[in-house]
Amino acid sequence: MLPDCRGSASPAWSVYHDIPIGSSTHFCDNGIDTGELLLRREVAVTRGMTYEDLCYETLVLAGALMKEALVAYSTGRWDEMRHPQGESEHPTFRNAGPDILEVVNHKLAEQTYAHYID
Repeated sequence: MLPDCRGSASPAWSVYHDIPIGSSTHFCDNGIDTGELLLRREVAVTRGMTYEDLCYETLVLAGALMKEALVAYSTGRWDEMRHPQGESEHPTFRNAGPDILEVVNHKLAEQTYAHYID
């Protein structure tokens, strides 16, 4: 969820760094995931979810947000919705290697991720 988690493998890096997981719609610019935001929404993470579940949920949410953004475009609402993202305390993330995924899967199995809703 921008701006906190930019780049690749955002569900993995979100769990690894205890960042809320979600999806965003944004405009593209010359940076990586740095363009102006339209929408952002958090995924409800419940105990027992796997990394694959989180990836699925973020993709489904991304599709729903894209549809919502296109409907807003068709009604002329983008100007009121778009806004700068701001900074993030985290770097732009690259693919998560096996060492990162091992930590992620362990945190999910042990339920130590910081942003469960239950």
